Amino acid sequence: MSEVLKKEDAKKEKKNKGTLVRLIVMAVIFAILAGVGKLSGLFEWADLAGVNFSFSALWKLLVMIACVITLETLIVFILGLPKPENHRTRSVLSIISSLMKYLAAIVILCWGLSILGVNVSTIVASVGIVALIVGFSAESLIADVVTGAFMIFENHYNVGDIIEVDGFRGTVTDIGIRITCITDPAENIKIVNNSAMKNILNRSDKMSRSISDIGIPYSTDLEKLESAIPGLMQTIYDNHKDMMKEQPKYLGVNELGDSAVILRFMVFVDEKDIYSGARVLNHDLLIGFRKLGVEVPFPQMDVHLDK
Repeated sequence: MSEVLKKEDAKKEKKNKGTLVRLIVMAVIFAILAGVGKLSGLFEWADLAGVNFSFSALWKLLVMIACVITLETLIVFILGLPKPENHRTRSVLSIISSLMKYLAAIVILCWGLSILGVNVSTIVASVGIVALIVGFSAESLIADVVTGAFMIFENHYNVGDIIEVDGFRGTVTDIGIRITCITDPAENIKIVNNSAMKNILNRSDKMSRSISDIGIPYSTDLEKLESAIPGLMQTIYDNHKDMMKEQPKYLGVNELGDSAVILRFMVFVDEKDIYSGARVLNHDLLIGFRKLGVEVPFPQMDVHLDK
């Protein structure tokens, strides 16, 4: 599991504790409201969904709101407990948690209107779904929800994947009904509407390549050095099997620079290790070349003076 996901799990663990406190508080409020309403005769459980607009109806409304919020908080809390390694499972849990908040709001609105004596079906039939969408300027909301659903079903990316969007590279830490959160290694969080998630580069689908370019003096016996490189590659791989997927490869002379012959090396790693893999390769190549008697040159200038 990547460091970003571990930090995200720690944040969720802290959030779960706060959610548990909220759940207890809402459960207490619900119990008090329901108990007082029952003992005082303001309502009977059988007619909780009645439509009488009275003080009794208002009390039913408070009980219903407390009940729905308690249930929603309980479900979100339960969904936040597991920490699966599978990215797909994380994505499903994340989007279900987001969906529960919207469902709770819709249930409270519709059921609340019914309790207060409003015929919700008549309103929807008379105004129309399209008029409601336009009236509440919800075009972008619908676009975010539909786009998010398609991305999840088509498995474009999941929680834990490393993606790049508009030049921002980071790990997907949360997928909601409307938004996706991407966290970079510096813990900067980019929040993107699902409808704006275009031209995505998912860098977690395949192994990534860490590249190292290292210079040697022009005076170096290149053939002799190249004969010693396979042994050096094996040594580097043996020291870093936890990071490197296979033995580093020598790709050959990449450039004839001003002060050095530039050799290129490559190693396959996970995307999360692409930068650390290059640093490790640079470090071990520098030390290995020095042990082979090859000093990496620094930029220098030769000056020739006429007598």
